[in-house]
Amino acid sequence: MPKFKIITLGCKVNQTESESIAQELIAADWVAAQNEEAADVCIVNTCAVTRKASMQSRQALRQAVRAHPKARIVATGCYAETAPHEIKAIKGLTDIIGQSAKHAIGGMLCERPQRPGGIVVSGCGEIGKKRAFDLAPLAVSAPRTRPFLKIQDGCNAFCTYCIVPYARGRSRSMPPEEVLQRLRQLAEAGYHEVVLTGIHLGTYGRDLTPAAGLAALLGRIKDAGLIDRVRLSSIEPLELSAEIIRMVAGCDRFCRHFHIPLQSGDDGILKKMGRPYCRRNFQDLILRIRAAMPNAAIGVDTLIGFPGENEKAFENTYELIESLPVSYLHVFPFSARPGTPAAKFAPKVRPEILKARCERMRRLGLSKRRTFYQKFVGEKLPVLIEARRDGTLGLLKGTSSNYLPVLIDAGDQLKNKIVDVKIERLEGHKLYGTPTG
Repeated sequence: MPKFKIITLGCKVNQTESESIAQELIAADWVAAQNEEAADVCIVNTCAVTRKASMQSRQALRQAVRAHPKARIVATGCYAETAPHEIKAIKGLTDIIGQSAKHAIGGMLCERPQRPGGIVVSGCGEIGKKRAFDLAPLAVSAPRTRPFLKIQDGCNAFCTYCIVPYARGRSRSMPPEEVLQRLRQLAEAGYHEVVLTGIHLGTYGRDLTPAAGLAALLGRIKDAGLIDRVRLSSIEPLELSAEIIRMVAGCDRFCRHFHIPLQSGDDGILKKMGRPYCRRNFQDLILRIRAAMPNAAIGVDTLIGFPGENEKAFENTYELIESLPVSYLHVFPFSARPGTPAAKFAPKVRPEILKARCERMRRLGLSKRRTFYQKFVGEKLPVLIEARRDGTLGLLKGTSSNYLPVLIDAGDQLKNKIVDVKIERLEGHKLYGTPTG
């Protein structure tokens, strides 16, 4: 039986797509290569969101060539879509497959698993023409307790720093009936939580006929009662509507967890970024969420060192985050992406200043996280226990509705169950709990 290996870089959407490719290959009697085992086909699902991600994608491709010298080596994903000319220089590579053909990789490999002569390029440069959502196979056997369900792809925003619209194309949505069917299948397969994900999740349904919206979809999910918990991945500030907040606050089926990209807390920088909101909009949103759900987790993305970010602009971002009841931060340094307007913006922030600002923001994020975690010591929360144990301590791992990671000393009978856990203590940045049921 032929063997395959998939290496995935980047976001939840990439992970979902890799799992779909694997599902299709397994259905065709392929076997996943284990550990250092040689593979007949090695697929590298690349990322291009930052310069570092592109570099890591190249490294992963070269490592795949070395580790599997007789295999067919396939590059796909965002870096393959936006920079196929750079990938062509990697010796030993056999295929470059763009985003428009990504969903067909499994079928193509099943038909022609052998190494082609030279490099075959398929579907690159065509993603901008796509208008329909690709219904890839549902990965009902993915090796995670909380599977991702991609319900939206692409982005129409074209923020000045972002390569994603060029790599993913226009916004496209999974029809709501298909979303409900897939949630039903995942529940029947034994899952208790599903994470709804997309490239620009808040625009879900606007491209459909008739047009729909994320709030309407959540209403249908709530009424259908198909699965115990549904979590939203990242959602833009102006798309996190009062209706969505009310719905999540009023129904335990929805996880009380929002991840919201801020990027900058300076209005001038936000305008240069092409972001359609101001710091006051963001501030009001966070306070509305906290008023409706005092215990909700609120994660925030920040993009530090955008061209023109002077000391005052950075302090505006820092002070805004410091003043708000957010739960954790993701801090990204600005990375100029060729082909985006911001790549030519000036003045650039000097590397040593960028590094210092990022370190300061990360320290603030750790402080916010610890403060949020500390609130729940002594509390009892329902926690979904993961299928795999913590690699360091051998303890069970679990996640609460409000995104608290909890370590638990208990037996395997609790795996993949939602159980009540008392949070006993916080050590460093780790929470420890005891099952109470």
